[in-house]
Amino acid sequence: MAAVENDFSKGSVVRNILNLSIPMTMAQLVHVLYNVVDRIYIGYIPDEATLSLTGLGICLPVTMAVIAFANLFGMGGAPLCSIERGKGNEQEAEAIMGNSFTLMLIFGILLTAIGLMFKRPLLYLFGASDITYPYASAYMTIYILGSIFVMTGLGMNAFINSQGFARVGMMTVFLGAVTNIILDPIFIFRLHMGVQGAALATVISQFLSAVWIICFLTGKRAILKLRPSAMHLSGRRVKRITAMGTSSFMAGFTNSLVAVACNATLWSFGGDLYVGVMAVLHSVREITENIVKGVTAGSQPFLGFNYGAGEYDRVKQAIRFISIVTISFTVVSWLAVSFFPVFFIKIFNHDEELIAAAIPAIRVYFFGFCMMSLQFSGQASFVGLGKAKQAAFFSIFRKVIIVLPLTLLLPHVGGLGVMGVFMAEPISNLVGGLACYGTMLHIVWPELSGKGEKNGAVK
Repeated sequence: MAAVENDFSKGSVVRNILNLSIPMTMAQLVHVLYNVVDRIYIGYIPDEATLSLTGLGICLPVTMAVIAFANLFGMGGAPLCSIERGKGNEQEAEAIMGNSFTLMLIFGILLTAIGLMFKRPLLYLFGASDITYPYASAYMTIYILGSIFVMTGLGMNAFINSQGFARVGMMTVFLGAVTNIILDPIFIFRLHMGVQGAALATVISQFLSAVWIICFLTGKRAILKLRPSAMHLSGRRVKRITAMGTSSFMAGFTNSLVAVACNATLWSFGGDLYVGVMAVLHSVREITENIVKGVTAGSQPFLGFNYGAGEYDRVKQAIRFISIVTISFTVVSWLAVSFFPVFFIKIFNHDEELIAAAIPAIRVYFFGFCMMSLQFSGQASFVGLGKAKQAAFFSIFRKVIIVLPLTLLLPHVGGLGVMGVFMAEPISNLVGGLACYGTMLHIVWPELSGKGEKNGAVK
């Protein structure tokens, strides 16, 4: 019955996408709470709020790297599952899911070992000073010990969503977020654990999410089940999964690299204060960006299923719809942040010196924010249709080829200093967004039109 209900080739295109996107958008927003709630509570630690928040900001490259590996196997395997399910190959879809799970376990253990072995040099590389290192070290130690739960909780939830159980996927994130919200004040303030308490609350929350996911995927409701027999690695499947997931991995991993470059450059030109400013700006961006991610991620199971089933006109309708929705939302977000910067900054910090520095920075950083939606819409189309090479290229293009060099070079141009770091983001949104979306229209649209005019067979 579930397989019939989750047949995305039937019914309204918009309704199908909304049924997936609304729960996934809610899940994305709730997921932001894992980090945002930590930062809000940390912002109220007596006498240590700014230093603690800066220490947490220094750890962003670590958290981004762990998420990147979760996406490599989760977002690599989930679209392939959707395509295979659309073709009716459920056994192959289960094998892809099982291989993805095994890869997450292996790399979770590896990341934990590497993170603990090289913690001190990594944190200084990421922009720590002798003052902020103790705060960053306290958070990273606990977080990295729970990285295997973070990877499983984030990565395997994609396989619940890919089967059309978006509400179950949303509940996965709700479970973790509510736990995090409850534990944060207890650990941070009642037990006086500070940033260590924030990290411990996050890890426990992700552990519970991971248990929930495994119980569902091995239970009766799942269409595709997580079976021990499907967990034996196959070279062919591993290659497909990693090729497809390279786009999401590079998006996360290059975010980590850019965060390192931003923190180091900001510390060089502005000191610990501007590292803290970037932590606030990144937090505001997470709130707005994850709504767009929810819409585009929600469209991917629909795109993959219909592409696999040969329903190309429905694929085109879906691309039009997600483009309109994401562009409209990011325009509103840009205007809101530009006109009410203090409101968004004070969510995370009330230090007057930091607020004064953050106001001009946030306006520059978010300028032209709507162009980012083109990047996400184009990426969602490439990933949903299984076009791994294009998806991977544009993940690398925006961050590595545009943002990273500009972050390092602009501060030295015309005395821009720290403002040069913040200017790199809007420039990359413009160039990267237009390039990605334009290429998608040039490659995908004629292909879908040509296939639709022929016989609907997938080449």
